[in-house]
Amino acid sequence: MTKLSVVATLYRSAAYIEEFCQRSAMAARSFAEDDFEIVLVNDGSPDDSLTRASQLAAQDDHIVVVDLSRNHGHHKAMMTGLSHARGDFVFLIDSDLEEQPEWLQSFAEIMANEGCDVVYGVQKSRKGGIFERASGALFYRLLRGISDIEVPANMTVARLMTRRYVRALTRHREAELFMAGLWVATGFEQRPHLVRKESLSPTTYTLRKKISQLVNSVTSFSTAPLKLIFFSGCWIFGASALFSAYLVLNWLFMSRPPGGYTSLMVSVWLLGGLIIAFLGVIGMYLAKIYSETKGRPYSIVRGIFRNGAWQDDSGGEA
Repeated sequence: MTKLSVVATLYRSAAYIEEFCQRSAMAARSFAEDDFEIVLVNDGSPDDSLTRASQLAAQDDHIVVVDLSRNHGHHKAMMTGLSHARGDFVFLIDSDLEEQPEWLQSFAEIMANEGCDVVYGVQKSRKGGIFERASGALFYRLLRGISDIEVPANMTVARLMTRRYVRALTRHREAELFMAGLWVATGFEQRPHLVRKESLSPTTYTLRKKISQLVNSVTSFSTAPLKLIFFSGCWIFGASALFSAYLVLNWLFMSRPPGGYTSLMVSVWLLGGLIIAFLGVIGMYLAKIYSETKGRPYSIVRGIFRNGAWQDDSGGEA
């Protein structure tokens, strides 16, 4: 067991790895002297991130490289790194240097003063252009309004965690991970810390990925859409019953038969669209159930570079 594990994922990170490891090692030594490890998870990066990380690991026994069999996604790679961390404290951070390894010191001070299990970064102002800031704000607003958890807005990946919190966090075995939700759902005493995140590279989270993330987060932590379907059905049934009663009374007492091809078609298209939309929502939940019941691992580890040598971990899973 080591005192501190610094965990980061690699995806198109070749330009940052060397500086990241240098700065992380300096920050780790100020916290744990020489008793630390830097765990780098290669998430199927298409550049030479794995080669550079392996070369650094061959020169420094503090560096551990976990190579995934393919690109599994940022959140699954983070969880894999946490499951391989052996420190009493774990500092999770992105490797692109937009989040600074030097934050470790201020995070550790807050943890020591307040006796909490997690200290996480919160951006003073969200980085990026107008669209990125607006879409990010909308994402958190919708998530808090629909889901059953209160995810703080503008959270960063960077966070310092105790071993008992990480142990509890890695007990989640979902195939479709939404880390921000799991961080909150795991509980324990958590404290925010205002930070300023740099903007060194364009975000890899496109609009399509953000929408997919929102759908995944809502279906993972909320049944609100299913309740909305039920109440919408009740409302449509009530409105239809009242309108049907009106038509019957109109035909009996006013001698005016209901007419209107237009109103008929509008009703058909409206109800047809609602039914298709509702079936789509139910389908998303069924797809998630289908994915989870198969019991597939959320990542597969191809090999681990530790203490100057590759350890074959073919078939290893997290």
